[in-house]
Amino acid sequence: MTKILVIDDEPGILRFIRRALESEGYSVLTAADGAEGLRLAAEHSPALVILDLVMPGLSGTAVLAALLADRRDTKVLVLSAVGDVQARVRCLDAGAVDFLPKPFAVAELLARVRSRLREIAAAHARPDDELQFAGIRLDLRTRRLVTGDRHVELSQREFALMQHLMRNAGAVCTRAELLSEVWGYAFDPGSNVVDVTVARLRSKLQDLRIETVRNVGYALQQA
Repeated sequence: MTKILVIDDEPGILRFIRRALESEGYSVLTAADGAEGLRLAAEHSPALVILDLVMPGLSGTAVLAALLADRRDTKVLVLSAVGDVQARVRCLDAGAVDFLPKPFAVAELLARVRSRLREIAAAHARPDDELQFAGIRLDLRTRRLVTGDRHVELSQREFALMQHLMRNAGAVCTRAELLSEVWGYAFDPGSNVVDVTVARLRSKLQDLRIETVRNVGYALQQA
């Protein structure tokens, strides 16, 4: 399950963001100050850090610098009540991947999180005709899947679903997203075609971990 670390000194904001992210199927770590946030980041290597800019003690600016000094590829989304252009530019120039002024709508926060995670998944994808994840290779030219020394035949929908999950490995793919991207359907809460196709993939690839995120969708994870 994708880990997201939220660092904010306001308990109400922490609870609010945690509930929103967990409702989307993410694993959420929270820290009420910069020092605790740095410790959790070092221990858990979250896929994304959501960081408040204005905090007592170790400031958000100092935490951002420390996170990026430790791991340059850390992805940080900054939150701040200081929403002027200069503040945004400073954070983005310092290495943050996004900046969201407070107050914010939860729908926008979640959309930005999904967007940043898609970018992370795309950055790890091979630019050629093959996708790889957890020992599995998906050949986009021959439309074959190889695991170990075994070739697995996939139907057209199974292949398209597997391709989407691999391109977004580690991120939660909602049922609505999969219906739209793989089947070209508008979301239909009564349809179970996604669940049926995932079940077929699991039966063909028993060493593959397609995690069910309750009431949300699926995520391809390391075994």
